[in-house]
Amino acid sequence: MLSALLLSLFVAMLLPFLAKAPLAFAMQKSGGYDNHNPRAQQATLTGFGQRSKAAHYNSFEALLIYACAVFSAVGLNAVDETTVTLGWVFIVSRVAYLVCYWLDYATTRSLMWLVGMVAAFVMAGRAVLVA
Repeated sequence: MLSALLLSLFVAMLLPFLAKAPLAFAMQKSGGYDNHNPRAQQATLTGFGQRSKAAHYNSFEALLIYACAVFSAVGLNAVDETTVTLGWVFIVSRVAYLVCYWLDYATTRSLMWLVGMVAAFVMAGRAVLVA
């Protein structure tokens, strides 16, 4: 079970880089990828590019929450089937979140964000209650 949970953390670590691909595409499409000032270029993006930037940044933000939840579960010896299930719910919801952001499905995106955050906080909360 521990390895399945740690695999989900590894996948979560990859998600910000997955989210970078559409952002890089949008930057390339807007006059070429400006590797000297990428953040300045990203600030000028609109539409799909702007949503891709937000999805990319939010992936790092969500990773922090999820990593803390996983480390809490591991550190407090609270890894069980429910913990692993919550981990994969987080991953699936985050992938859906990215797709919804790219396709501009705002309400569904927000719901996927909520599912992921609830999964992470329930995982951490269960770990604290077990300890």
